[in-house]
Amino acid sequence: MFPSSTSSAPEGLTITGRTDVGTRIILSVSPLQLSSPCPACGHRSNHVHSRYCRRLSDFPWHGQVVEMQLTVRRYRCRRRDCTQKIFTERLPDIVASKARRTIRLSDSQRAIGLAAGGEPGSRLAHRLAMPVSGDTLLRMIRSAPVPDFIAPTIVGIDDWAWRRGQRYGTIICDLERNRVLDLLPDRNADSVARWLKRWPGIKVIARDRAGLYADGARRGAPGAVQVADRWHLLNSLGEALRHAVGRHRSAIKAAAQIMTSELGAWGNASAPPPPGLIELRAERKLARGECWKEIRRLHGQGTSTSGIARQLGMHQRTVQRWLSAGGEPEHTRPRKPSSVLAPFEGWLEAQWMSGCQVGQRLWRELQKQGYTGSRVTVARWAADRRARAEAGIPAQPRLAWKAPSRRRCAWYLSQDLDQIEGEDRRFLDHLFTQAPELRTAADLAKRFVSLLGGGEPSNLDTWLEQATSSELASFANGMARDVDAVRAAITTRWTTSPVEGQISRVKAIKRQMYGRAGLPLLRQRVLLAA
Repeated sequence: MFPSSTSSAPEGLTITGRTDVGTRIILSVSPLQLSSPCPACGHRSNHVHSRYCRRLSDFPWHGQVVEMQLTVRRYRCRRRDCTQKIFTERLPDIVASKARRTIRLSDSQRAIGLAAGGEPGSRLAHRLAMPVSGDTLLRMIRSAPVPDFIAPTIVGIDDWAWRRGQRYGTIICDLERNRVLDLLPDRNADSVARWLKRWPGIKVIARDRAGLYADGARRGAPGAVQVADRWHLLNSLGEALRHAVGRHRSAIKAAAQIMTSELGAWGNASAPPPPGLIELRAERKLARGECWKEIRRLHGQGTSTSGIARQLGMHQRTVQRWLSAGGEPEHTRPRKPSSVLAPFEGWLEAQWMSGCQVGQRLWRELQKQGYTGSRVTVARWAADRRARAEAGIPAQPRLAWKAPSRRRCAWYLSQDLDQIEGEDRRFLDHLFTQAPELRTAADLAKRFVSLLGGGEPSNLDTWLEQATSSELASFANGMARDVDAVRAAITTRWTTSPVEGQISRVKAIKRQMYGRAGLPLLRQRVLLAA
């Protein structure tokens, strides 16, 4: 009858008329069924009492909004003992009771809301000719039933940040199926224990090294095997190495001085520092030193880090960082990137002092030394050197060889020596000579990495015994308190890496909600979104 619009009607309805109003199509439709069951007794009836019209939104048609005027019948229930004398026919596959949109349109709009959120989803739905408000999309998400999941046996637990450094929640994932099972509003051992008790079939729990999760898992699933996450173990090892390096500043400085005497690197003195800058840097360094002395004094008296921070007007984490590093930070400017002439500056300076001061000649001699740059670069260097000599600026001073940062030194300690070449390898040899304790720490670190990579679990006890009397003592003592979980990390393949991926998705959804992501709404979107 209406071939252009027949495909727009849901199955079970027939189109009896069509009206085009601007960009809107209004379809008159009627149900195909001849009877309907009574909602009270279930008895089907075909005795029509009356009819009325329901207005429903439906799928768009060729970019036009579709509205259906559905003629619905009221039936009489013929059973004498039924309390429902008159009822409206039910169309459960087409539209829900009291709804203003078809089920298929509701499912599509909810999917848009789950993918894009409230207001962004509303804008997208309008472009797709399925207009709906952002608030309605959020209501649809909140009211959607969460699908049941298979009882988990292997779960991963980690925290996620409501606001980094201030407020955290807990995420629980099924590691076998890589899906989120639940979001908890806090980072609390009691909450974790209560959740785990609801699923007594859990056999393995992968977690980070937070003590509260270990306690919650122990109380909620006492028979489950706890597995410490390998990434967190390696991260803690890197932290321990950085603290160890920080406690040997004098050895690093001595190794850098030896490198200076061996290499004799030349610096760039063409741009002297501004007046007063050296004095300002010295004053700030002195102030940091005085602050560090006061932190040590208060810490020696037993004052907490929060108390020290309040008295000195510092942040608590800064106080903790200084105490862990064993001193105040060294604020040094990084070296400028070396130019193409940097490897030859010492030779050029020697040639200049011997009387060879012509750029063309210097360039030709420099090519014999392996220089591959242009003649203009050498001529520019000669002109600059001549100008400084005429201005009375002294020859370039020799600068101290700059030692690697604490983080870089810690990275060297965790690498195989054959992977470190050149000056860094020589510096590391001098450092080990000045501080043999760091050589021991480096050997222990590499052995622990090998253990996590599939080593023999029985070697863990030996490693802990040796590390307890080394620079990694604090790290080893922490692992000894959680040794069973660490041993499980060596023997099993489970890890919290999939949980970290789900946390990234939680963060993306939370930030997408523009501040409206309370826990019920955020939980619905995380559990329902594909």
